[in-house]
Amino acid sequence: MGLYERYLALRIRRHEAEPPDHVALVITERDLLERGAYDTLTDFFEWAVEYASQITVYVSVLDAAAVPALQRELETIDAPRPVAVRGPEDRARADAPIRIGIGLGGKHEFTSAVRTLAERVDAGDLDPDEIDDEHVEDHLVFPSEPDLVIKTGAERLSDFMIWQSVYSELYFTDVNWRDFRKRDFLRAVREYCNRSRRFGR
Repeated sequence: MGLYERYLALRIRRHEAEPPDHVALVITERDLLERGAYDTLTDFFEWAVEYASQITVYVSVLDAAAVPALQRELETIDAPRPVAVRGPEDRARADAPIRIGIGLGGKHEFTSAVRTLAERVDAGDLDPDEIDDEHVEDHLVFPSEPDLVIKTGAERLSDFMIWQSVYSELYFTDVNWRDFRKRDFLRAVREYCNRSRRFGR
C-alpha cells in the first residue's frame, strides 16, 4: 500500500464515525470487458472486507445475451468470502457475504417480491392486511440495505436496489472502473465517514 493509501486508511481509522458495514458497487458490463477488470474486482473485494461484512456488486447490462457469460465468469471469481451470483430471472435470495447481481434491476426485483406475496395471499398463506415493509424485504433477492453505494464513471445510477438504497449514502466518482484503485475506494469510505447520515429525516 502506497503512502497516500496509508494516510487515507489512518484518517478512516481515527475518524469518530464508523466505516460502512455494507458496501455496494455499481459497474457496467462494458466495464468488465476492459483488460484487468476482473482483477480490479478481486482487489475491490479485498479492500472492502477490511471494513465491511457485506459487499454487493451490481453489473448493469444492456445486452441480455451477455448475462450467461458474465455469470460464468463471476461465479468462479477469486474472492475472500463466499459469493452468491444472481441473474435477471433469479428469485432465490442471495445470503452470501458477497452478492453479485447481473442485470437484475430494482424494479424487476420488487415486482418479483410483490408477485410472490400475491401468490401467498392467493394460496391463503398470508392475509393482505398483514403485509408490511418486512414482508417485502423478506422476498427481495438482495435483502439488506447498503450503507454506501459507489458508482464509477458517471453521476447516474441504474435502478438497482431501489428499495434497499433509499437511505444509503451515494458516492459518485468520475474514475472509470479500469482505473479504479485502492485510493479511490478509501476516498469513498472517508467521504462516508465525513457525512452525517439522516436516514430520510
